[in-house]
Amino acid sequence: MNAAPLSGLYAPSLALVTDLYQLAMAYGYWQQGMQDREAVFHLYFRKAPFAGGYAVAAGLALAVDWVENLRFSDEDLTYLGSLTGSKGAALFPPEFLEYLRNLKFSCDIDAIAEGTVVFGNEPLLRVRGPLLQAQLLETALLTLINFQTLVATKAARIREATGPNDRVLEFGLRRAQGFDGGLGASRAAYLGGADATSNLLAGQRYGIPVRGTHAHSWVQAFPDETQAFSAYAQAFPDDSVFLVDTYDTIEGVRQAIKVARAMRANGHELAGIRLDSGDLAYLSREARAVLDEAGFTDTHIVASNDLEENLITSLKQQGARIDTWGVGTQLITAYNQAALGGVYKLAALRKADDSGWDFTLKLSEQVAKTSIPGILQVRRYLNEYGKPRADMLYNTAEPLPDQLTIIDPADITRRLAIKPETKFRELLEPVFRQGKRVLDLPTLAESRAHAQREVQSLDPSVRRFLNPHTFPVGLEMGLNDYRTKLILEKRPVRGA
Repeated sequence: MNAAPLSGLYAPSLALVTDLYQLAMAYGYWQQGMQDREAVFHLYFRKAPFAGGYAVAAGLALAVDWVENLRFSDEDLTYLGSLTGSKGAALFPPEFLEYLRNLKFSCDIDAIAEGTVVFGNEPLLRVRGPLLQAQLLETALLTLINFQTLVATKAARIREATGPNDRVLEFGLRRAQGFDGGLGASRAAYLGGADATSNLLAGQRYGIPVRGTHAHSWVQAFPDETQAFSAYAQAFPDDSVFLVDTYDTIEGVRQAIKVARAMRANGHELAGIRLDSGDLAYLSREARAVLDEAGFTDTHIVASNDLEENLITSLKQQGARIDTWGVGTQLITAYNQAALGGVYKLAALRKADDSGWDFTLKLSEQVAKTSIPGILQVRRYLNEYGKPRADMLYNTAEPLPDQLTIIDPADITRRLAIKPETKFRELLEPVFRQGKRVLDLPTLAESRAHAQREVQSLDPSVRRFLNPHTFPVGLEMGLNDYRTKLILEKRPVRGA
């Protein structure tokens, strides 16, 4: 088989953005006549990334787009029909492939809005519908939500470090894990708090503001820095940011000032200088002093060079005079956490006789990996100032008692009584009903603004980078008791 050219990487059908075992299970459900049994799955992560206190939900708009276009093309089915098992027989019979050809998505999906702060064990999505269909959604939903949430959270942390008044520019495309990794990360970075990107495709597709400077090669292409800066100023008289550290940083600043004076004489101003190496705290202070003395007090100082939230915090503490942060590798790759670790677990299955629900859970040798049964909703309780106070997970299939208590699933001694008059909002909202989208999605800019409000609504102790305070998240007492009962039933006492 000839490899497809890069331009053909993304086919009109993306139904095969999944794992083989999803199709294998789908075939097994179909063979057993279970394909239409109603099921409920939850997508969630167990622990906030970067040893932090929260995450920023992201990726829903991409997931919605994928779901709305989910269908198996003739090319997809031809490929699936060509797959064979270890004995050479076809993995999937023609009858099953014809079933896939006619498959119409009919699930309900509820989701937490992009930009919302979320915590471990909280469903970011709830999928309810025919078992086979809900199973087929797993891989693509995890791929989209996991990565977008991870990068959006990293961007929010970087924004926390810079403060609200500095500019954050995402410069990471050259270090991204491929074109798609770069494109998705640029979107998530903007949602999480970056102000602009250098990624033109992201700018085109998502309407993200684009910004950039020039590389060292520009300076090297001219006899000296003065000529390089002058030529750049001729090309971009009102948008010039000069990279000043090609040879000697402070001398580069002085050369930039020479050109800036000529620009000013012609009615233009130097937008900024960029530092990309060395002691950024010291060099930015020195550069600021030289610029101010020369009368260029409004010239921005842009810094780059493997920046991330902890280094930015340190530079701020050292008195760095940087007001624009070009963040690349650490943001685009979500350093230092390779993946969010989100999971997609079956939590309820309609009884075969349609008499009710079997609420299911996944046990594990690790207590933290034990799932939560039920048809879950996340309720966020608010304090008297409208700020998040605590989150409760509860089973919507069961009535709630008048007196509510939430219990930490990892430590049953951590309990919180909720007063009946406490205000709250439900986080999971309808997105699809019977396969039809019922939610008008916000724009990316609106989700970005929502994310900034959400993060700032958290107590600073939850937002801090080192040993953040644990935001209270617990199970409604009845759900906790039922989960405990189910655990004991599934794992009986062993004999000695």
